[in-house]
Amino acid sequence: MSDDSRICLGAISGSFGVKGEVRLKSFTATPEDIAAYGPLESEDRALSFEITLSGQPAKGALVARLSGVATKEQADALRGVRLYAERDRLPSLPDDEFYHADLIGLEVFDTGGAPLGRVKAVLNHGAGDLLEIHGPALKATVLLPFTRDAVPTVDLASGRIVADPPEGLF
Repeated sequence: MSDDSRICLGAISGSFGVKGEVRLKSFTATPEDIAAYGPLESEDRALSFEITLSGQPAKGALVARLSGVATKEQADALRGVRLYAERDRLPSLPDDEFYHADLIGLEVFDTGGAPLGRVKAVLNHGAGDLLEIHGPALKATVLLPFTRDAVPTVDLASGRIVADPPEGLF
């Protein structure tokens, strides 16, 4: 299980070729930076890998070699493994930027103080981040754009987000 001292930087999406390389989905701002954070660990800390990027193109992913992985079968077995780094190895962020892990679990309130739900996930399908909001009063998941207009306040210290959602979203 992950904890607050670690941040998920990527996930192995499968093997690439027959020589043990993997397709790697990077969650870092600059995808290639994932290799710069030293060894990355699996969520359960059972596996640790040094990453060397190959430079080969792969649609939607990086191609990488992981230390200790030499065959396609070994690479195939790692599909879905999420890779974590200790938080203290990552750069500090400006006041208006957040690690996704810090947003998940925050309570969401409207500008009048009424509870809207809780952040279950942060998604990005190419057009910007979306907060996936769940709550007992919601009939379905709500995807709130994570923009300054829709989310004017993020208060990590108190564990809350103040949202000004577009009309009709909730």
